[in-house]
Parts: sequence; structure tokens; C-alpha cells
Amino acid sequence: MARPTPLSGFPEWLPDGRVVEQHVLDTLRRTFELHGFAGIETRAVEPLDQLLRKGETSKEVYVLRRLQEEDGAEADRSGQLGLHFDLTVPFARYVLENAGHLAFPFQRYQVQKVWRGERPQDGRFREFVQADIDVVGAGDLPYHYEVDLPLVMAEALGALRDIGVPPVRILVNNRRVAEGFYRGLGLTDVEGVLRSIDKLDKIGPEKVAALLVAETGATPEQAQACLDLAAISGGDAGVVDRVRELAARHGVESELMEQGLGELRQLVEAAAVRAPGVVVADLKIARGLDYYTGSVYETVLVGHEQLGSICSGGRYDTLASDGKQTYPGVGLSIGVSRLVSRLLSGGLVRATRGVPAAVLVAVTAEDSRPASDAVATALRARGVPVEVAPTAAKFGKQIRHADRRGIPYVWFPGEDGAADQVKDIRSGEQVDADAATWAPPAEDLWPRVVPAQA
Repeated sequence: MARPTPLSGFPEWLPDGRVVEQHVLDTLRRTFELHGFAGIETRAVEPLDQLLRKGETSKEVYVLRRLQEEDGAEADRSGQLGLHFDLTVPFARYVLENAGHLAFPFQRYQVQKVWRGERPQDGRFREFVQADIDVVGAGDLPYHYEVDLPLVMAEALGALRDIGVPPVRILVNNRRVAEGFYRGLGLTDVEGVLRSIDKLDKIGPEKVAALLVAETGATPEQAQACLDLAAISGGDAGVVDRVRELAARHGVESELMEQGLGELRQLVEAAAVRAPGVVVADLKIARGLDYYTGSVYETVLVGHEQLGSICSGGRYDTLASDGKQTYPGVGLSIGVSRLVSRLLSGGLVRATRGVPAAVLVAVTAEDSRPASDAVATALRARGVPVEVAPTAAKFGKQIRHADRRGIPYVWFPGEDGAADQVKDIRSGEQVDADAATWAPPAEDLWPRVVPAQA
């Protein structure tokens, strides 16, 4: 059989990388649960028409064809299923289906794979893991959740700093500020302006200005005012004063903008107390999706900004609606695969070993394997992860096997009444040991993730 060719965009970590990914996921889950978020999991497929209702193209969705369809038969789109490309659409459907069983406001976290048919590149995959948190209300949702959620994410990502993950900056804006300012300028195609502003980091201000004139009907002066707004940023409430000064210069008066500025001030001031230096107001953050209505968020790794946002989201006043009740929400999503890929490819972190076993129990001869198995059983009963040597080879070969596997200790069963011994193959130290009492040091018990230079 020829050697298989890897599929681009479908990451498969080696065991060491998987240890890193699991550590990241465990840290995120623990933080989310500390803040009262309940874990859920939704199905992998949704009706295609529901996946496309937010404007995504069918090229982005992996469509499933039923096995019983005849070859070449054109499936009815209304009956087609697609793999979900994010966790928002399935969560909205989940809320509607289970509203009678949920207590609102409902706080959920969800960690699952998603699939998206886009061109693979650094940090972007066709199959990847996301970790989402959302709070959804029935009828209304207090603004303070727009303050709380980015600070939960700041805490979750901050908990990874001790393994070598770079610090993060959470960039925040408020859609009400942007919409009120644009309308106050006389611009009516707010969504078009937001889509153009969202391209600033990719194409630069000159091309964005040209887009605003060509596609939204803005005058050059209006386009420049939009760019001036997008240029405002800062880590304190001074950004609010700067927006008001800009609005005054252009004769902009807007109750909607004032509401957004009040909310943005509240978020920045709370973050300055609870997560100093992490949250920054950045008026160019647009998040080009039309369902965001309030706060919007993007998160970058400091020193790795070229990777793009690793965590984004915002407020949406209509996550779901059944025609009688509306369910507003606010949420953020971490691209776990994007984060892990940078940690591994950038050599930022490492696993102390790629296997769980801390001990390899040697086998002196195949007819004495039951004695080695008994040692392994006794150690496992006390919570020590153990492997038994695959063959009764010479002890030197068994030690080399443990070394290749990354297992730090080798256990030698005693013969003819002699005591068992265990050897730290890194230092060469060998001591008598009893399976009923001996255990490796805590730092060796399980694989750990540490900074690469440690």
C-alpha cells in the first residue's frame, strides 16, 4: 500500500500535541464551570437551509448525501443535511427545542468539532475544535452579561499563561456606537459600512475608503469620518470622550450612539478592575456578521497578531425566536485548533511526555509475566498509570523501550525473594520499592504541559 497523502486542513496531532490540546480543553472547561456554565453537546448535522440562513454560501458547508440516493440524483435542498460550520446555529435550534426544560438566563459551554469548506492556511482548518460560551435569556438579557463574558474568557486564557501561552488582548467595541455614528453622518447602509470597516486590517484604510465610497454611497468626507472613528482605541474610558469629540466635529447626534458609549464605558471600567491591561476598546472591531447588535469582541495573542483573532463573538438580540418569544444572547467562541496549532508550530509549549504511563514494569521471562501484571494492577489501583513491557527482552532493551516512549521509571520485579526495584532512567537512581506504597513524584505522575524552554 502506498504511503497516504495527508488531507490539507484536517489537523491530526501527534501524542505530544494531543496532550497539549487536552490540557487547553481541560483548563477552559474548568474555568467555564467555575463560572456556572453548563456543558452541552449538539448533533453534528443541521438542515442545510438553516445553515445558510445567515448568508453563508453553500461552498462553505459540507453537505451530506443520503446513502440511498441514486448516483447522480439531485437532492432536494429542503431535505439536505450539512455538517455545522460553527456552534451558533445548532445552539439556537437547541434553545428553541428545549426552551421548556431550560432555566433562563441559560449559561452554556460547548466544545465540539466543526467543519468549514474554506482554503486552509496558517491557523485555519476545514475541521477544527471550537469552545463556546453563551448566556441566553428569554425575552430580555441584562447588559452586565456583555461585561461578564469577555472577562470569563480573559480568565480562561489567562489560566494558560503558566504553560507558556502568550498574553491576550481582548478588543471590544459596541455596534450601537458604530451604527449611531454612521446614521448620524447620514449613511443608511450600516451593514455595508461595517463590512468594509471589518476589512481594515486586511486591505488598509485607503482601499476601505474606496469601498465605502463605491459600495455604500459615502462621500469622501463621510468615509474619512468612518476611518477616524475606527482609529480610536484605548484601555480606559477616555475612548468615550474621543468618540464624542469626533462626533461633535461632524455634527453627529445620536441617542443610539450615546447608549453604546455608556455600555462601552461600563465594560472598559469593569475590565480595568477585574482584568487590568487585558481588555482594550477598539472602534475598528466591526465583526461583519449582521446578527450582532451590541458589544462585539475579538481576541489576539500578543506577539502573534498576524494569526488573527483566536476568540470572537458578541451580543445578538435575536439568537432564536419561535414567533412568540425571542431569545437574546451574548457569546464568545475560541478557535481551539487555531490556538493549539500556534502553540505547537511556534514551539511555545511542550508536553513532558506523550504517553500517560509513568512506569514500565519489566518482564523477566514470559512465564513470569503474571507477576509483572500483578505489580501493574497494584500500582494502577493506587492511581499510577502503568504499562507492562511488550516482551521479555534483555533489561537494557526494555529500558530503551521506556526511554523511546518517554516513560520515566522502569520497575524490576524481584526474583527468588529479592525486593522489587524501580529505576529513574533519567538520573539512573535505582531503589527498592513496594507496589503497595511506592509512587512517583507528583510532577511525574501524569504528562504535564510546560513552557518549551522549561
